[in-house]
Amino acid sequence: MATASVGFKSREEHRKKQELEEARKAGLAPAEIDEEGKEINPHIPQYMSSAPWYLNAEKPSLKHQRKWKSDPNYTKSWYDRGVRTFKADKYRKGACENCGAMTHITKLCIERPRKIGAKWTNKHISPDEKIESFKLDYDGKRDRWNGYDMNQYARVIERYEARDEARRKFLKEQQLKKLEEKSKKLRVDEDCSDDEEEEEDALKLDEAKVDESKQMDFAKVEKRVRTTGGGSTGTVRNLRIREDTAKYLLNLDVNSAYYDPKTRSMREDPLPNADPNEKFYAGDNQYRMTGQALDFKKLNVHAWESFEKGQAEINMQAAPSQAELLFKNYKAAKEKLKKQMKESILEKYGNAASEEEIPRELLLGQSEREVEYDRCGRIIKGMESSVPKSKYEEDVYINNHTSVWGSWWRDHQWGYKCCQQTIKNSYCTGVAGIEAAKETVDLMKSNIERKANSYEMSGPVTEKRLPNWGSETQEDLVLDQDKLAEALKKEDERKREEKDERKRKYNVQWNDQVTPEEMEAYRMKRMHQDDPMKNLLH
Repeated sequence: MATASVGFKSREEHRKKQELEEARKAGLAPAEIDEEGKEINPHIPQYMSSAPWYLNAEKPSLKHQRKWKSDPNYTKSWYDRGVRTFKADKYRKGACENCGAMTHITKLCIERPRKIGAKWTNKHISPDEKIESFKLDYDGKRDRWNGYDMNQYARVIERYEARDEARRKFLKEQQLKKLEEKSKKLRVDEDCSDDEEEEEDALKLDEAKVDESKQMDFAKVEKRVRTTGGGSTGTVRNLRIREDTAKYLLNLDVNSAYYDPKTRSMREDPLPNADPNEKFYAGDNQYRMTGQALDFKKLNVHAWESFEKGQAEINMQAAPSQAELLFKNYKAAKEKLKKQMKESILEKYGNAASEEEIPRELLLGQSEREVEYDRCGRIIKGMESSVPKSKYEEDVYINNHTSVWGSWWRDHQWGYKCCQQTIKNSYCTGVAGIEAAKETVDLMKSNIERKANSYEMSGPVTEKRLPNWGSETQEDLVLDQDKLAEALKKEDERKREEKDERKRKYNVQWNDQVTPEEMEAYRMKRMHQDDPMKNLLH
């Protein structure tokens, strides 16, 4: 409670004061009155209601909590927009050369530039603007709503309300018109209809004619007033129909679905055995699996799966908008891929469920074509047996061939029938190729026969003795043993030089004259690749 700065109080005075405060809080005693005659809330804490000692407050008040020191120069007024003052009859010196007003110069004139200014015509002199200056404080300079007139927005609200009313009236007229046409049509077409159907149609027509404001207050907008001064904290639409039963009253059984009064939720179905078509409420869990709740659950699952697969940028808590956009792109890409797969399958195999009409001959199995059959059921005349078609390409010939690969067989080899070639993807030579192949075979046979006859006619074959170095020489060739031994030594030295090239001299002389002894030494020292003991010799 608000108290004045007083001196020492006795124990009895302090006790009486405490009892008075408790009575005021309980509503048994009237509230305390301040200097201005306003009631003081008894529930205000003492540290807020007590005035500082230096204010010397004699009466209880909350003035020390308010801004009681105000700047007298500050004003809440604002510029009068569009207000004009004096209007001259002729041009004045120092006025605007374009419009003739004294409150601005030619450079700052906001009127349309005239072809000949008012300075030279002395006609259509514009009135002077009203110039005002205000001294605003720190908050006043930064008040974005300073000078705003709330009545201006009332016009916008009235315009939209009039539009909604006209739309509602138009839809009502359309509904009444449709119902009247339907009732007239039923009366003309069905004269022998039942009385119950006529009464039901008449009842629907009467209900449509009832005013919406009298039928229910669903669209009524009310102001919610909760302030002591009578101001409104906002508008609220009456969304509850009074005929609806509260969900905790649907089933009064103690063992039925639990109702949580704090969250106002009933997760289970209060009437599980009732007809689903007649139930208005089936529990809060029903809404978790339908509508936007299901979409939100799918979005969470997609974010978790993407995070597990390595996409760390998807996070529903840190960036929900990004996660929703990525999920939207994922669904679009998935639908596009699914559509492409469907189109490829339809293009490859066709669509049996297409809207193309089936020919009548195939649909009914009838035609006017005359077909003759024999006693065994074979077709004699009228319809030739058609070769069944395959999904693979048929009658496609390459490289000038007139038949496919595998149409000819000879000597356990497949080939082309048109040119009798057994090489796949070869160029077709036609009949000329067949004749050339036959001539080649005949020529080969004649050569074999001729060679066989020549072997029979010739005498015994004498083996010629070849020299050691490979050229034909006389049979009485004799090698000198001393020269042969010297050639062997030279061959050994040559091989050692090949192994160690550091001993090779710069003034090497080359001689291309090879004697029989040197050739024999080379043959004796060389390594035979087919010798099984070659690894043991060197």
